[in-house]
Amino acid sequence: MGFEIVVVVLFVFVAVTVWKGVRIVPQGEEWIVERLGKFHQNLAPGLSIIIPYLDKVAYKVITKDIILDVPEQEVITKDNAVIITNAIAFIKVTDPVKAVYGIVDFAEAIRNLVQTTLRSITGEMELDQALSSREKIKVRLKESISDEAIDWGLTIKSVEIQDIKPSESMVKSMELQAAAERERKAVVTKAEGAKQAMILEAEGRLESAKRDAVAQVTLADSAAQAIGKVAAAVGDRDAPMLFLLGEKYIQAVDRMAGSPNSKIVLLPADLQEAVRGLFARK
Repeated sequence: MGFEIVVVVLFVFVAVTVWKGVRIVPQGEEWIVERLGKFHQNLAPGLSIIIPYLDKVAYKVITKDIILDVPEQEVITKDNAVIITNAIAFIKVTDPVKAVYGIVDFAEAIRNLVQTTLRSITGEMELDQALSSREKIKVRLKESISDEAIDWGLTIKSVEIQDIKPSESMVKSMELQAAAERERKAVVTKAEGAKQAMILEAEGRLESAKRDAVAQVTLADSAAQAIGKVAAAVGDRDAPMLFLLGEKYIQAVDRMAGSPNSKIVLLPADLQEAVRGLFARK
């Protein structure tokens, strides 16, 4: 009975030993083996044998491309505008030993490195430049973190900027600024219209004054010619003036008499002289 127990225990021990010594590494991974707490070897994909109880698989490193999502963050640009940025990084472990012994958590390290570098790059730009320079930011970002990644046994395959947008408060400020700019343009347009109208009105008055002046000169020339002709015909010095005044007087009376609401009775200004002349003739 005792012998059978020993055989069973021995069998179990051998089975556990074989199970601990045989390792099958899946494709896309590399395992780090430590012997007595110290790095010993890498296990490539496939079947590998290690020494049980002395060797242990300390780390299982994925050698496929790793996608790291970089959370969004607020960044203050050079012109004191607040924008929100986030990114996504594609990395690959090329040296598993450096990746596990060079830094505590390479994925978190790359994520933080992308965040700080992205904040530094966009902080050197003004708002309009940051919003329109996504490709330029991406290139600078990849170049800036590649050297650090190499020291950690990583290769930066690509860094993509997912979004660069103004913050909500900045959007409201931009909307208010745009509204103020539209209002300013409307005021300027209205002022320009009023100015143009005043210029046209002044030009109209100037043209009207010129035409009035020409008309007055023409009338004066006509009056002078009329006076000359009357003086030549009558030969009296005062007769031409009296003739013209009488003509104007008759025209004025005719206009007043033609008004439908006219209730004015006009008497000659020299009524007494007219009556005296009438009696004198008698």
